[in-house]
Amino acid sequence: MDQEQQLRNLRDFLLVYNRMTEICFQRCSSNFNYRNLTMDEERCVDSCAGKLIRSNHRLMGTYVQLMPRMMQRRMEEIETKAAENAKAAEAAETPSAATMTPQELQSPQPLVTPTDT
Repeated sequence: MDQEQQLRNLRDFLLVYNRMTEICFQRCSSNFNYRNLTMDEERCVDSCAGKLIRSNHRLMGTYVQLMPRMMQRRMEEIETKAAENAKAAEAAETPSAATMTPQELQSPQPLVTPTDT
């Protein structure tokens, strides 16, 4: 894994961790008279962090399951668009009967024009 990917993963982890800390602090901290947490606050933090961690694990599990399907669908869309673009480019290069005038359809054009020598 390259360094840029590792930094991105660390940043994502820190964002999740900081968000979880903020949520649990807002929900559970109520008494700022003491340095340590009360028993109720400690239980609340344990419960809050546990719920967020479990929900994050479920979310990541679902993401891991769905990601290959999403990538397959995206690749199919890209291939379809590439095929359509190739057909459009091919159609633009060769004149079709629909774009030719009636005179062009009736009299064939010579491939080589005569020149005066």
